[in-house]
Amino acid sequence: MSAVSISLPEGGLDWELPSKGRVGMRCLIAAEAAIFTIFVVAYLFYIGKSTTGPQPRDVLHAPIFYTVCLLASSLTIHIALRRINAGEMWAFARWWLVTILLAGIFLFGTAREWNHLIFHDGLTISTNLFGTTYYSLVGLHAFHVTMGLLALITVALFYFTARLRREHTERLEVLSMYWHFVDLVWVIVFTVVYVIGV
Repeated sequence: MSAVSISLPEGGLDWELPSKGRVGMRCLIAAEAAIFTIFVVAYLFYIGKSTTGPQPRDVLHAPIFYTVCLLASSLTIHIALRRINAGEMWAFARWWLVTILLAGIFLFGTAREWNHLIFHDGLTISTNLFGTTYYSLVGLHAFHVTMGLLALITVALFYFTARLRREHTERLEVLSMYWHFVDLVWVIVFTVVYVIGV
């Protein structure tokens, strides 16, 4: 889907319509940003208001390694897109697979943390206000990472079945916009949950 060029006779200016994919993704990101804002505000509002334990400082440990993995995936997807733009399909596939691996490691870290919180610390979504807001906010982010990971895996399957070509770069760039958004949101969630809220 290439952009349409429109010539304006009076001013001699050329104007290009933005691609539908980019406009659609920007709208989705704006809507998702509003949802995340609501969840972040709710977390901040209710932090410290739980009358029963456990409290954040008692059970939360900042997942530094898993955070580095997720943030590094923004770099690897960027490199993958540069490789496909250069027509280097095998190099693209390698970096794309690294992105998938990093996303998978991050989700594994989230699952590991939740397992520890639920079975060791007794914190569930219904334990107290902290549990409710924590699982809602972090779970919302984990859901978005999962959806992004499924999209990344789908692209990899297209590559390995020889259905992905250089002309699909625009669509991959739209997907990367979503992935960068998910990573940016994690920086905010990490700061709110593991820095401010502890």
